[in-house]
Amino acid sequence: MELNSNEIQKILPHRYPFLLVDKITEYVPGQSAKGIKCVTANEMQFLGHFPQKHVMPGVLILEALAQTGAVAILLEEENKGKIVLFGGIKSARFRKQVVPGDVLELSCEIIQKKGPVGIGKAVAKVDGQVAVSAELMFAVDAES
Repeated sequence: MELNSNEIQKILPHRYPFLLVDKITEYVPGQSAKGIKCVTANEMQFLGHFPQKHVMPGVLILEALAQTGAVAILLEEENKGKIVLFGGIKSARFRKQVVPGDVLELSCEIIQKKGPVGIGKAVAKVDGQVAVSAELMFAVDAES
């Protein structure tokens, strides 16, 4: 039950340089997804964040987590072909810097849903250590 980058692009509308999930390693439609993002020095954000010390911006890690959760939501039959939008971020914590060479282990579990709106519990780890955790609120775009 893995999805490679080409399969992810059939689900998510994101493209370079904003597709931030390289592989989905496991998923349960509508419930959860796990994936990875291989961080490299060749990525656009490192031109300015920071030229002298590359650190992946926390907001991009949150976006990678949101994209992982969006895969779980968009694999549900009633959501196929739609777009998932951010509704909010709660309790975000940044515990470890993420740098080129790191492999981000992404997980998002959908803990609440009501109609097109819900909450995902998201965690990004590097080498088993938590780098970022947050609750991500989302909305499935009814017009997409």
